[in-house]
Amino acid sequence: MKRIAIIGSGHLGQQILHHIHIDTEDKVVGFFDDFQEKGNIVMGLPILGNRNDVIPSFEQSFFDEIVIAIGYKHLEFKKQIFENFKNKIPFYTFIHSTSIIDSSAKIGQGTVIYPNCMLDQNVEVGENVLINISCSIAHDSVIGNHSFLSPSVSLAGFVHISELCILGINSTVIDNINISEKVQLGGGTVVIKNLDTSGLYVGNPARFIK
Repeated sequence: MKRIAIIGSGHLGQQILHHIHIDTEDKVVGFFDDFQEKGNIVMGLPILGNRNDVIPSFEQSFFDEIVIAIGYKHLEFKKQIFENFKNKIPFYTFIHSTSIIDSSAKIGQGTVIYPNCMLDQNVEVGENVLINISCSIAHDSVIGNHSFLSPSVSLAGFVHISELCILGINSTVIDNINISEKVQLGGGTVVIKNLDTSGLYVGNPARFIK
């Protein structure tokens, strides 16, 4: 059993807590949150402090590994936190037992994969990624670090998603597509050609908005 601490006590942190406790033998011991008072209780667990308390708490053996629960609206901040603690504290990687991950797939540290996802042959998922429920990632596709996949995203084979991307609910990317960093796909967007400019895309086919 691993003792896990979560950075972020909002809805995302509470969801990750739920999945860890329902699906594994590991135990979440508390949260770190810059916007909560130390000692407050969230979902029956204490706020252990803020970001400045993470390393001292780890050094005092309050927890074994950490996971970042910061949502898609703040991915650059999530990346910053990850890089601040990388190689100083072990990151927890969570893969829900109902998800099907091919043995050839590679999953980076700190990544969270929700229920009922499927990752095919030779898929590579970077560090600090969140893949929400029922996503399907076909063979030889790559998901860049710190990206966020909403529920029911579908990627065909040989797709390359760069870092800090947000793929909206039910978005679809056909095969052999490259998407540059900091691209956001609105819900239901269908990508049929490379996206080389950062920004928001919506529609079928995807069109640049801003």
